[in-house]
Amino acid sequence: MSEKTKKPKYRENEQIIENKELNIWEALLPVFVLVGMLAYNVYVFGDDALSGSNQFILLLGGAVAAIVGFLNKVSYKQMIAEVAENVRSTTGALLILLMVGALSGTWLVSGIIPAMIYYGLQILNPTIFLAACVIICAIISIATGSSWTTAATVGIALVGIGEALGISLGMTAGAVLSGAYFGDKLSPLSDTTNLAPAMAGGELFSHIKYMTWTTIPTISVTLIVFIILGFTIDTSGVADTDAILSTIDNTFNINGWLFLVPIAVIFMIVKKAPPLLALLIGTLLGAVFALVFQPEIITTIGGGTSLDFESSYKGILNAITINTSIETSDPALNDLFSSKGMSGMLGTIWLIVCAMVFGGIMDGIGALERITKSLLVMAKTTFGLFASTVGSCLALNVTASDQYLAIVVPGKMFSKAYEERGLAPENLSRTLEDSGTVTSVLVPWNTCGAYHSGVLGVSVAEYFVYAIFNWLSPIMTLLFAALGIKLKQLTNKIEA
Repeated sequence: MSEKTKKPKYRENEQIIENKELNIWEALLPVFVLVGMLAYNVYVFGDDALSGSNQFILLLGGAVAAIVGFLNKVSYKQMIAEVAENVRSTTGALLILLMVGALSGTWLVSGIIPAMIYYGLQILNPTIFLAACVIICAIISIATGSSWTTAATVGIALVGIGEALGISLGMTAGAVLSGAYFGDKLSPLSDTTNLAPAMAGGELFSHIKYMTWTTIPTISVTLIVFIILGFTIDTSGVADTDAILSTIDNTFNINGWLFLVPIAVIFMIVKKAPPLLALLIGTLLGAVFALVFQPEIITTIGGGTSLDFESSYKGILNAITINTSIETSDPALNDLFSSKGMSGMLGTIWLIVCAMVFGGIMDGIGALERITKSLLVMAKTTFGLFASTVGSCLALNVTASDQYLAIVVPGKMFSKAYEERGLAPENLSRTLEDSGTVTSVLVPWNTCGAYHSGVLGVSVAEYFVYAIFNWLSPIMTLLFAALGIKLKQLTNKIEA
């Protein structure tokens, strides 16, 4: 064995896993126990499950896997070594998450995000109202990285406007959620968009770029359907957004110069600059633009009476690191104009680390390798592997009732199977988002389904059919897999 390929000292005894292979039921036992515990935990805690209890359940799942390992003579040292290796592999993703939180803070206080909302709301027209809802919510969700915030703010306003125009609540809610989840999927500020490549072993911007191949056709079909619906339904009244626009205009200094920052970040991404560098520069540019265009907001956040060095320093650092809220005269907009900064990403980071503990122990005892072999036997074709992934994500959205778990568990379970097929991790991360993230809102008892139906005041049954983007996404990813379109291969293909 060459020096380059030599295993680290702590991994030299891995032959114990190769010599003592688990049977399939031993390998699956920790997964079944974990899903059962998570399902009950979400049932008990509801939306609060992500505050920490789900993370601890992942550790308990790791403990169950460790017991299976001990019974099969796998050493504690070996399991911890695999956990360390797993956590180490997510270092880049964790740093990107922190930088995403920082960027969201400066883009809010600089007026970049409010400017996107301001100009987006001005494209409303009764005939194209439904298509406009998709576009507006997509823009806002990309800017904020949150489908939940989009639905709870602009989404509520659009449902009210749609009702005033005489448009079905289900149609409007479906359009809102289609746009919101499109933006959520493609936004580098989104926690699920960061979580999927972290679980699959990919890279953020490569994941986003690869997702566009299935996401753009899906949103295009969605828009075409809503445009047709817009020309076939009767509407009455006008879309009154004057109050919202006036509030935004009075709170922020809105102008076109603010778009130079996102354009600069997009340019760096296109030129393949390192993600951390692009996000850091985007954060710093947002801070500079905040000082230039929103001095009063920075002064307020910094706790000063006038803009001086100290209040500027405190205001920018607060926006980057902790919860920041900008009060407006419209209470409905206050939630939209808030950011949690780097601190807001700690929950997702906590989830990733605990998932890596579970996945590392499963790796260390040889369970993932055993499950992978069984999956490759059952999924004899590449399409079968994609279909198994989609089915697992949907099943977890129904049973565990949480989109994060529908990404974490299949992500760790299938990563080796994709590698064995010679498929790049972008295939898995894209499939996780196409089937795990977006379908969560279609399950009434899922945290996402319960949240959105409650916030919008529209039941899942009413908006299900019209949430076209959400149910079409897994179909589109399976279609691409069946036709062999854009299935990225590993540079050095590993033979199964």
